[in-house]
Amino acid sequence: MSTVLIDIRRAQPEDAVALAEAHDEAWRTAYLGLIPGPELDKLVARRGPSWWDAAIRRGSRIALLVFGEEIAGYSNYGRNRAKSLAYGGEVYELYLRPEYQGLGFGRKLFAMAKRDLVQAGHSGLVVWALSDNDAAVGFYRALGGRAVARSTERFGAKVLDKVAFAWPR
Repeated sequence: MSTVLIDIRRAQPEDAVALAEAHDEAWRTAYLGLIPGPELDKLVARRGPSWWDAAIRRGSRIALLVFGEEIAGYSNYGRNRAKSLAYGGEVYELYLRPEYQGLGFGRKLFAMAKRDLVQAGHSGLVVWALSDNDAAVGFYRALGGRAVARSTERFGAKVLDKVAFAWPR
């Protein structure tokens, strides 16, 4: 019998290659059919190992969900970038490889990010999701997020609606 260790921990520079692979797989799955292919390719290509290495080294808050030896997912979070929204923290990204979705791991990553943001002194938090990304919208609603704002984002010639979900202090 073997035991598989599941851990959530801060990303280290040596994680950059595996983190880039997890990002690539998660984004291509999450946005297939939503973001036009060439635009999605550009977004994924910009986030290679060197990008992740630089983000980790400059102190970005990046938490990894590690399942055994594999990075199964990650969250990236920090200070809220939308000053018009009265929430101190923001989860910029939370993604899991497809085979790890629906197992409660996303909830664990979210809870860790939320806890870390509170400990860093941020009051409340917000997260943005594309409105047509049913999985993400359903996930944040199931976590108790309340839609508080809407905006749009351009991906090449396509403009997509996005929604901000928030959790109060």
